Amino acid sequence: MSAVALGVLTACSGDVTSEEADYIGDYSSHPPLKVVGYPSTGSLGITQQVVWRIADGKAEELALLASDERGEGVAEKTAKNWIDAFRKGAGGPVTAEFYDEGSYRQTVVLYLHGSGQIKEIYVRAARVADKEAWGVNLAEPDPGEATAVGPWVPKTPGELGSKMVP
Repeated sequence: MSAVALGVLTACSGDVTSEEADYIGDYSSHPPLKVVGYPSTGSLGITQQVVWRIADGKAEELALLASDERGEGVAEKTAKNWIDAFRKGAGGPVTAEFYDEGSYRQTVVLYLHGSGQIKEIYVRAARVADKEAWGVNLAEPDPGEATAVGPWVPKTPGELGSKMVP
């Protein structure tokens, strides 16, 4: 009987791409991301992937999410810095606060509740392989820069009402 059920499930999933299957697997195996502000579908999706890659310690996969080239090894070094600094917190409850209008770029502040850390990231739409895709700015090869918190960043989500970044 279980072979029949497996066949039915496999047949039903014929329209799911491998990218969609990866997303579904990631989504179901990580704590839900709490959201404050107004993300676009693209900015929310890339932010989720950033948090998941950090939590899972997948530096190569995180580096592949880079929105642009910053020089040889910069995205890879930044990915490693983010994982070293934020992996523990990214594996637990996280709130992402989205600032500004997110049709093609957005500032996002991640509140890692388990560790009490805060991480500011920048996501944007970019042309990748002749299609529109969202990426993250991975240009913090210095560990101190990777963990620095901007002076404007609120200590708690919603404090500024997700208004325009100063």
